[in-house]
Parts: sequence; C-alpha cells; structure tokens
Amino acid sequence: MCGIAGWVDYARPVDHDIARAMTDTMARRGPDAEGLWTDDHVALGHRRLSVIDLEGGCQPMAADEGPGARATLTYSGETYNFQELRTQLTGLGHRFTTRSDTEVVLRAYLEWGAGFVDRLEGIYAFAIWDRDRDELLLVRDRMGVKPLYYAPTPTGVLFGSEPKAVLAHPAFRPVLDADGLRDILSVAKVPGHAIFRGMREVPAGCLVRVNRTGLTEERYWQLRVAEHTDSLDDTIRTVRELLASTVEQQMVSDVPLCTLLSGGLDSSSLTALAAHATRTTGLGRIRSCSVSDPDLDGTAGPDANEDHVYARLLAEHVGSDHSELPLKAPDLLDPALRASVLRAYDLPIAKGDEHASLHLLFSIVRQHSTVALSGECGDEVFGGYRWQRDPDAVFSTTFPWVHEGRHNYQGNDVVFTPDLLAKLDLDTYERDCHSAAVAEIDARRHLDDPAEARYREVTYLALTRHAQVLFDRKDRMSMACGLEVRVPFADHRLVEYTFNVPWAMKSFDGREKSLLRAAMKDLLPTAVAQRVKTPYPSIRAEAYNRTLRERLADLVRTGTGPLDPFFSPDLKTRVRRDGAAALEAGMSRAALETTLQLDAWLRAYDVDVVL
Repeated sequence: MCGIAGWVDYARPVDHDIARAMTDTMARRGPDAEGLWTDDHVALGHRRLSVIDLEGGCQPMAADEGPGARATLTYSGETYNFQELRTQLTGLGHRFTTRSDTEVVLRAYLEWGAGFVDRLEGIYAFAIWDRDRDELLLVRDRMGVKPLYYAPTPTGVLFGSEPKAVLAHPAFRPVLDADGLRDILSVAKVPGHAIFRGMREVPAGCLVRVNRTGLTEERYWQLRVAEHTDSLDDTIRTVRELLASTVEQQMVSDVPLCTLLSGGLDSSSLTALAAHATRTTGLGRIRSCSVSDPDLDGTAGPDANEDHVYARLLAEHVGSDHSELPLKAPDLLDPALRASVLRAYDLPIAKGDEHASLHLLFSIVRQHSTVALSGECGDEVFGGYRWQRDPDAVFSTTFPWVHEGRHNYQGNDVVFTPDLLAKLDLDTYERDCHSAAVAEIDARRHLDDPAEARYREVTYLALTRHAQVLFDRKDRMSMACGLEVRVPFADHRLVEYTFNVPWAMKSFDGREKSLLRAAMKDLLPTAVAQRVKTPYPSIRAEAYNRTLRERLADLVRTGTGPLDPFFSPDLKTRVRRDGAAALEAGMSRAALETTLQLDAWLRAYDVDVVL
C-alpha cells in the first residue's frame, strides 16, 4: 500500500531535508524502499511496501517522454484493473518498462488526463505532478479506503498519507480549535475534516487540483439514487458474480496473502470465495487467520465469544490453511501499545481496546503475510447492523447508530465544564452534520415512498460516514505493521449496485444481510450461513474499565495536564474526595478512552488548544 508525502511551493525552492523528513514519517507504511523526487518548487516522497513487481515499480515514478519528465507520480494503493488498462494503453502506443500498477496509473494520466480517474478500480491515494501544466493532482479512491491529507499554504500545499507527514513540516503548527474538538467528541465522521486546524482530508471520490491560481476540490464519483429493476433472483445472482469477480481480482499479489477470518458471514464469505478461486486456478490453498481469546466478547448473542469455533468450521469446510493467533486482552492496557496506537492514528480515539487489538493482530499476521483480505463494509453494503433494521433508529432524526448507541458515549457532561459544552453545542453540530449528509443525495426528491427514501438515506450514511471510521481504523493499524489489507466489500461496483436495491429486497427473508446469505449459501456450512451477526469483539472484563477510571482519576488529580482548564470543577471535587469511584456513574468506556487519548494526544503532539 505504501505511504506518500509531498510539498509544492510556487514562491521558493523546496527544502530537500524537510521533504525527506516528511517522507520518513511514512516509514512504517513502506518498509521496503524509499524515494524522493524534487524539482524547482515541488518534492514528491514515497515509502514502498512491495506487493506487485517487487523488482520494478520503484517510486516516485516519472514519465520520460520529451525534454524532461512530463509527469511524476507518488502512489499508494492498488489498482485492481491495471492489467486491463495496460492492455488498452499498449494498444494506444504506450510502452511499459515494469509490471507494476503504478506505471499503468501514470501512463493512464498521460493518455486521458484527469478524466483517467473514472477508469481506475481499486483503493488508492496518490499525487501526480504535471510538469507541462505546473500543476499537482491529489486523488483519493471512490470509497475513501486509503487516506490522503493536505494543508494549503499561502504559496502551495503540503500533503501526505497521514497527518504526521504534514506535521513534519516546520511551517505547520498543530492547533485544535472548537471545530476540531467537536469532531473528536461527537460520533459523526465528517468527510474532509482532519481535526487539526488548517488541515483537510481529501474526501472520498474526490481530487484536489493545485496550481498557481490556487487550490480546488473536485468530486469525480458519488452514489446516486436510481431505480433498481432486477428481480430478486437476478439480484442475488449479480451479487454473487460481483463478489466472486472482486475477490479474484483482489487476490493478485507477488507476496504472501491471507484472509482475516472471524467466523462471521462477511469474512467467511470472502474466505470461501478465495478458497474457491485458488482451487479453480490451481494456486493451492488459501491461508486464513483468526483470533482465539476468551477475554474478548461481542456482547450480543450466546455465541458471541465463540468466533474461533465458527472460524475453524469454515476453514475445515473450504480447506484453508488456517492459523489461530494468540491475542490476550490484558495486553491491550499496556501503555507502550496504547502509545503505538496513538502514533499510528495521529488522533485521539473512542474505542481504544478495538484499535489496540487490531494493532496486535496485524503485527502477528504480518509475520507470515504481507497482504490480507478483510470483511469491512459488508454490514454497510448488505444491512447487517441492528440499527439498520430497528425502525426507532432508522426513522430518528439523526445518525441511526448514534440514536441506538448514545448511552455508549455518555460522559462529556461529567468531564467537561458547562461553558465548554455550551460553546461546542454538540447536539446542534450532530443535527447539522446529519442534515448535510442526507442532503447530498436528496433521496426524498427521487423516491415517492418516504420510508424507502429514509432507508436509502441510512444506507448512504452507513457507506459514507460509518464505514469511513472502519476504513481509518483498518488502514492505520495495518499500515503501522507494514500489512496491506484489502476490502472486497468496498468495491465501488458492488456498492453502486447494492445501494439502490430496495430495503424490502435486502431483507427479504426477515434477517440481516439477506442478499449476501442467499448469494453465498452453497459455499458455506449451514451453521455459518445461518449464524446471527455478532458485533466486533470488545473486552468484557470490568477490570479494564476500572483501570481506565483509575488512570483518568490520576490525571484529574494532578491538575497540570493540557485538559485541566476544561475539566469540570465538580469532577475535580468528587475525584479528590472519592478517587476513581467518582467516575463510576455516568461515564461510558468511550468517554473514558476519549478523554485519556485526548490528553495523551495533546501532550505527544504538542498541540495548541485555541477555543
């Protein structure tokens, strides 16, 4: 997947040492090779994780037609249809010197200009410097699976795969303002927002154009409401065909590949399809990996802590080369691990145990595989969450997962001063974010049935807001370990097709993920195919929460941290009197995690708070 960084300054030559420092922050994303390309007022940096064409494909990559390099590319991600594009481009006269998808992307730009993005299928984030036009393009994939951040400057732009690349430039000072704190304390991911003042994230399906006249964001892809005319049988068949094609396409790799197998319907479907593809192509057995840990629990259903049992069943059924990986919950409180998670993410998070467990899992997987297939986005695509099927949540006036799970985030009023909370006005912020999101597709103008329109809105929210949190978590934790994780359910063709399937068809048998269950039933054991969904496993041990309360109580008692001016006076009084017991009532785990992470982030990143 790699990591990229760069800098354009139209007023003065770029500093080579600074550009190198920005690139070096991406070392964990690309442990195999590095490169830096500079011209008068541009620097493009690259750190490589070698996956395809291990000997070729070095970056940044320049096209050498004419008196100089017409265009130079620094690229992160995978373009899954690169072989088809290569054939087209060869027919148009292009000659290739590598087998890499990187060279295909570069030559596609030379042939078709900025419109080439419509031809790409994959997950990617890259920058192209066009020497003839004196212009930079920053491009992000349609679903936003791969990250890309940028910060406009008075005379150009800074950019990188993660915020740390931008932060490495001495001219960018990390500042948290009220808008950034709203994003941290709310549970609504806002496309484009990057928490740090003056920094943005390239929105999914967008490109950013930078030239001497300024900077513009342009959308090249968006989900749109349309009529679905296929019958149920045709829809099921199409879903199966799309999934099979996508999984086979995403198995192209010159390094060891595995599937992440939880035992749920999503990961089991991917593993079964991957196993089928390897058998039919004579490639041998697919490798699958799962976790066995009695201290983790999905907290929903009698078999929530028995994922490994279903993973074993599926692995035996499809004949995968299966491994169970040790993951112990007590390790998730280790301060060194939590610091590593923060360094990987660059931002405070609300679900510390989930991020830490993934970090540990990916570090183990990386010992034998460089690429993994994962089931993120299956629930968003096929309607697997409880809040997608609960009428009270669906027809609320906010994000349905917020309506259903608000109690899981309570505690801001316990921690922070009333003046701060009044200034932030998180309730209004949440409503405004929700209204802006549903206005993007205007489903009620296109659909006569108000109920169906709302279900379409909820699907859109799931795909463009909820899934983005999962993509971010997956990307940061995996790339911190030098592991490339691919997400077949986020293929834009599958997403486009299923988005407009009526809700009655998506739930035709009265269960979650009806279409996926029907499409995959012939490849799965009955127990797996009929299994009730369980949420991502989290720690059920009360000792974990108690440790968080003790750490926060210690933080409040010291009275010297960056958050101290914003802690509620009542909280300080009760903690001095009752210690950690003062945090037992009204404080969710998410609030404890967020507060501790926020303090650690402000310290580690030396962030100025300007509210």
